[in-house]
Amino acid sequence: MNIVVTHHGARFMGRDIPCSLGRGGIVAAKDKREGDGATPAGSHRIVGMLYRPDRLVRPATWALPIRPSDVWSDDPTDPDYNLMARAPHGFRHERLYRADPLYDLILITDWNWPYAVKGRGSAIFVHCWRGPRYPTAGCVGFDRHDLIWIAARIRHQTRLIVRH
Repeated sequence: MNIVVTHHGARFMGRDIPCSLGRGGIVAAKDKREGDGATPAGSHRIVGMLYRPDRLVRPATWALPIRPSDVWSDDPTDPDYNLMARAPHGFRHERLYRADPLYDLILITDWNWPYAVKGRGSAIFVHCWRGPRYPTAGCVGFDRHDLIWIAARIRHQTRLIVRH
């Protein structure tokens, strides 16, 4: 039931699925830093699912809607670093309600969460990709249809396992 990711793609429930990784490649978890564009190796629990209700049918009963004011803090000086917040937000952040489809569906991992170490990196999401082999900012990206298929099948114990 785990999503296993390598430089060559992902495997889930017996299927090989293409994916995109961070522009900084896969790095050891101890070396991950905010803004490095790297995807951290390791076993990461999936702790949440967000979706755009104006663009998608709810992909799972436990998925929560993304609202226009929802943001994710990526500012190490923010007391809410690596947490979801609401705009207006006085610290550097990333909008979750985007004009493009990248965040129409997001699986949230437990990378540096719930007690974030400042500067260790924020928001390792599983989200829609821009296209095959187009790098992310450190997250794992999938084709929209593959991600919807995955989201409908993951369970509480499902992990994102990133291997070097």
